[in-house]
Amino acid sequence: MRTRLGCLSHKSDSYNDFTAILPDKPNRALKRLSTEEATRWADSFDVLLSHKYGLAAFRAFLKTEFSEENLEFWLACEDFKKTRSAAKLASKAQRIFEEFIDVQAPREVNIDFQTRELTRRNVQEPSLSCFDQAQGKVHSLMEKDSYPRFLRSKIYTDLLSQTQRRLS
Repeated sequence: MRTRLGCLSHKSDSYNDFTAILPDKPNRALKRLSTEEATRWADSFDVLLSHKYGLAAFRAFLKTEFSEENLEFWLACEDFKKTRSAAKLASKAQRIFEEFIDVQAPREVNIDFQTRELTRRNVQEPSLSCFDQAQGKVHSLMEKDSYPRFLRSKIYTDLLSQTQRRLS
């Protein structure tokens, strides 16, 4: 038991090999990622989220922090907003609610009681905007808390170093 807990508490924040965080073929991805692009991730949280490799690096960072459920919820909401089938809307809304919002959900995100209850009511008659308030709260939480830590993390600084080394 102690061994299991020990490995859970160990947070590796160092990435010399980016195969774990970059989608597709990591060596090719690193060659395509410019220092300028990676540096732009520091301009705004939304720039980071909109970049394929920025999103992958941020996801890897959140895994080291044991808080990837926030990003997974945000991404599930983004996908949900693209739902065009009314038949799928209700089932997708229920799945997202049960996975991320409901009390004791397997990947419960940290939102206040009022937002949770509003979302519960919204899911009863789902629309494309039924998760907007909860998604906004989670986005704000990540932007104010996780994003600044990511920019100071070894994952990000190592990634920047790798892109700069290619130029040398």
